[in-house]
This record gives sequence, structure tokens and C-alpha cells, in this order.
Amino acid sequence: CCPQLEGLCSFLQLSTCPEHLLVCFCSWLLALTPDLSYTSAAILAEQLFLRRVLSLTQPPSRHLMAALASFCSKYSQPFCRVLVAAVLQEPGEGAEQTKLVCELVEECLEPDSVRLVLSQVLEVPLSEKLLPVVQAVLGRQVRGPPLSPQEVLPPELFDLLVLTLCRQAPAFAASLNYTKLVTAVLTTYQSQVS
Repeated sequence: CCPQLEGLCSFLQLSTCPEHLLVCFCSWLLALTPDLSYTSAAILAEQLFLRRVLSLTQPPSRHLMAALASFCSKYSQPFCRVLVAAVLQEPGEGAEQTKLVCELVEECLEPDSVRLVLSQVLEVPLSEKLLPVVQAVLGRQVRGPPLSPQEVLPPELFDLLVLTLCRQAPAFAASLNYTKLVTAVLTTYQSQVS
């Protein structure tokens, strides 16, 4: 299935189709029954969005955001594994890509996918570029009291976050974003920080 799907995507030129058609295509994908397999959804996430997102030099169009939100509403796990992972590992500033991931975390992704994004961030060396993503994840934690059980970080992920922040502290001694992030962790999880 995978080589055929990749070939079909290439034949249809999905990676370069106009963005307004991308919205229609994603709507059609959501209506498919049965749902796409994880592998097929990951291939489509890569084919539909990866090149577009990695090449952003300005905020995404409303059509691209609508297509991303639509796709994420049903296939957020494969989307995060493919697209968010690529953005996080992309060298350089990637300001527009980072803003996009933050917006997806804040507005589109389900709690389990938000936790996946945080675990992906903690797998790569922490950088100034990634601090806003962690901040966006924590922002989900304080958005609406009381927190639903799904919104709370599992203890092992929280411990990894704290350990990573502690280990990285010297590298971010002059970073305002790092200071904001540590303050957010202390505020959000004051009962767990001793």
C-alpha cells in the first residue's frame, strides 16, 4: 500500500496543489470510511504538508491552516510523528514553523497529541526555538480549570521536562523565554515541584 500511495500522491502532485484544493482534499479524507491506517495517514501528512510547512517564510495562509486543522482533527498522531518531528529537528530558527506548531498545540491537537509533541521536544536538544513549543504545551495545562485528566501531564513526562530544564539551565542563563518557561512550570505544577 505504501509505495502505491506515495506514487499516487506524486502523480496527483499533492505536495504542490493549490491550498484551497488542499482544504477540499482534507475534507474528503475525513469523510472516508473506514478511516485511513496510521501508515497511510503519515504518508499523506508528509505528502500534503511537509514541504509546505518547512518552506514557510511568513504565516501560513488561512487555507493551509484550515487544511492542517482539518487533518489534525482526525489524524493527529501520525501528523505529529511526521510533520512536528521534522519541524523540531529542522536546523535554524524556523520562526514560522515554530509559531505554527505552537498554534496547532494551542488550538487543534488533542491532549494525547499535545503530550506527544512535548515528548518529541524533549527527545532533541533544547534550543531557544523550542522553548515556545513547551510554553504552548504548558499553556494547555492552565487554560481551563479544572484540568481534565487528559490534560494533565503524566508524572514521567513531567519529571523528564523538569530534568531537561534543570540540565539545560546553564545554556539558557540569559534567556527570557527560558525564564518564562520555568516560571510557568513552577506556577502550573507548584504542588509537584519540591
